[in-house]
Amino acid sequence: MAATTEANKTLSDNRQASHNFFLSDRYEAGMVLTGTEVKAAKSGKVQLRDAYAMIDKNEAWLHNAHISEYSHGNRENHAPVRVRKLLLHRREIDKLLTATREKGLSLIPTRMYLKNGRIKCEIAVAKGKKFHDKREAERAKGDEAEAREAIRASKARMAH
Repeated sequence: MAATTEANKTLSDNRQASHNFFLSDRYEAGMVLTGTEVKAAKSGKVQLRDAYAMIDKNEAWLHNAHISEYSHGNRENHAPVRVRKLLLHRREIDKLLTATREKGLSLIPTRMYLKNGRIKCEIAVAKGKKFHDKREAERAKGDEAEAREAIRASKARMAH
């Protein structure tokens, strides 16, 4: 489930995002987390399914991201769902602000990962899919799988 490389390790993926939205520009954002949140996130206890990002007072915020409580945390443990600050450059925040305000697009976290020991969140600018768009994408995926299977079958016949 979690893809790993030397420097990057995926902590959580939002697979539903590409199904429910047309994703375009992607941005890498740092996150302001507490100690127990970092430990829980590094152990993979993160869910981004209902999460979204907002720009408020020229700052980026991550809403509804669920980071489970740390198992060895004490009374100072964090709340699993809280608003977390995202760290982006001013130019990036300005671009995201115009995309959400003027074009009516959404900001969706697509994945959370470790990069050089720091937890990063990938934010995508997204436009919601309508029901017929989802159906069309599902049909195209099925057609592509069918074509691949037909090619595989014809190669198998040629080999025998």
